[in-house]
Amino acid sequence: MERESSSDEEDDRENLISQNDTVKPPHRSTFEIGDFRTRLSNSTRRLDKRYLYLFAVFLPLFILILYFTIDMKNLFQTHIPILKNPQTNNPLIVNRMRESELRALYLLKQQQSELLKLWNYSTLVSESYLTAVNNNSSVNLSVFNNNANHGAPALLLEDLKSGFFSQISLNKKIQEVLLSVHENGDFLGLNENSTDPSVAGWTRCRKVDQRLSERRTVEWKPNLNKYLLAICVSGQMSNHLICLEKHMFFAALLNRILVIPSAKVDYEFKRVLDIEHINKCLGRKVVVTFEEFAESKRKHLHINKFLCYFSLPQPCFLDDERLKKIKGLGFSLGKIQTVWKEDVKKPKQRTVQDVLAKFSLDDDVIAIGDVFFADVEREWVMQPGGPIAHSCKTLIEPSRLIMLTAQRFIQTFMGKDFIALHFRRHGFLKFCNAKKPSCFYPVPQAAYCINRVIERANTPVIYLSTDAAESETGLLQSLLVLNGKTVPLIKRPARNYAEKWDALLYRHGLEGDSQVEAMLDKTICALSSVFIGSSGSTFTEDILRLRKDWGSASFCDEYLCQGELPYIIAEDE
Repeated sequence: MERESSSDEEDDRENLISQNDTVKPPHRSTFEIGDFRTRLSNSTRRLDKRYLYLFAVFLPLFILILYFTIDMKNLFQTHIPILKNPQTNNPLIVNRMRESELRALYLLKQQQSELLKLWNYSTLVSESYLTAVNNNSSVNLSVFNNNANHGAPALLLEDLKSGFFSQISLNKKIQEVLLSVHENGDFLGLNENSTDPSVAGWTRCRKVDQRLSERRTVEWKPNLNKYLLAICVSGQMSNHLICLEKHMFFAALLNRILVIPSAKVDYEFKRVLDIEHINKCLGRKVVVTFEEFAESKRKHLHINKFLCYFSLPQPCFLDDERLKKIKGLGFSLGKIQTVWKEDVKKPKQRTVQDVLAKFSLDDDVIAIGDVFFADVEREWVMQPGGPIAHSCKTLIEPSRLIMLTAQRFIQTFMGKDFIALHFRRHGFLKFCNAKKPSCFYPVPQAAYCINRVIERANTPVIYLSTDAAESETGLLQSLLVLNGKTVPLIKRPARNYAEKWDALLYRHGLEGDSQVEAMLDKTICALSSVFIGSSGSTFTEDILRLRKDWGSASFCDEYLCQGELPYIIAEDE
């Protein structure tokens, strides 16, 4: 009440003062504390209201700013400490370490299993080899002698090297798995590839070095108008090609031009072979077709000397029907003579000197009959590239059209790496069972042997060249598995005009020719990464010859179930 009355009196006093008078501020004593508190209280009320207004305005703005600028999820999330590589800035999390350790343990278990298999395999083969040596068993030693490139110790060594190489690679993989979460391992030099240079790039199925520079050869420089007439009658096309190759060797030794047989008495070789290729490789005329020969002789055809290499079972291995066909070409024949006693069933090993002593003649045209079974300088004839000096990889090879068709088929269906399998079956059961040991295997056993090669070569697909029935190939297909997946068997499909890989054949009138198709099969097999052949088949032998000459032979090439006996062999009739 006192504060209110005092304020009223002051107001009345101010109203009584004239406007022209100067009003002096009232003098306040320093002891007027009550009046000071009153003024302070009024000011505080006015300030409190202003702050409330400001607070009410800025609080929502502040909340909005926080909402849009701060990740609320991570604000309250607990983080595991992370180490980072200063170079790559990649995080190393504890979970990755655990995963890598578990993966490494799995690989170590796998490595242990593979080393155990390798140990058991080496022990088994070593015992088999020692038993064979002690017993002098040709059956057990066939595993060593059948392979064209290596004997058993070499094969065992290659398998052991392959096993060790795979374990070295697996060990390196384990190191990489463990080091994948320790990227600062470079500081310790742990990430360096410490693989020995002699091991780097090594593969089990690598190509065989044929050492062509070490070939033993003879120069083929035929004398003018001196001819050797090639005669081949034994077996089918593959036999005739081998016979033709041996005739070339005889012609080179005797300095004669070789006359390719007429299609009227033999196969039409010009449909499957590039005959002119042979002359180009020698740089001179060394072979002529029968038509060229007949033209040069103005159709006065005469065989001056008919000297037979084989005397049994009949001279020159020629029956009456074959002789009639030769005479039907217009030839007149001299007396057929034998130069020695030689049986096709038991041919003797002959030397160059033997051949020169018996067949070196001055007559213009001579013939020596079929020489498919002739055994003359075997190692010399069978070496890669053949026994004759030339500038090509091989003399007898498929025609250019067949070669291009094979390449197009491989590009369309097979790819770079594939296994080729020659699976001979038709008429092979009786043929093989007559041999000791038999070479005819049950399909499940054949599949088991093929699976071993698949695992060794690690290839995704197989080209199948076969005369087997669909029932056999279907069963074989179902049994071929790699890492739980079926490995497909691919055969040449029937003609389809939507496909162009074989267009060259039908454009040149070669479509449907059985001999052209057989040569196409050979060419595809010869170009494969790995080849599995049928022991005892000349079709397989000709493929192996091409592979050696072309440089495509692999350390994994082998005969089907090489060195093994069939699980079961039927009795004779």
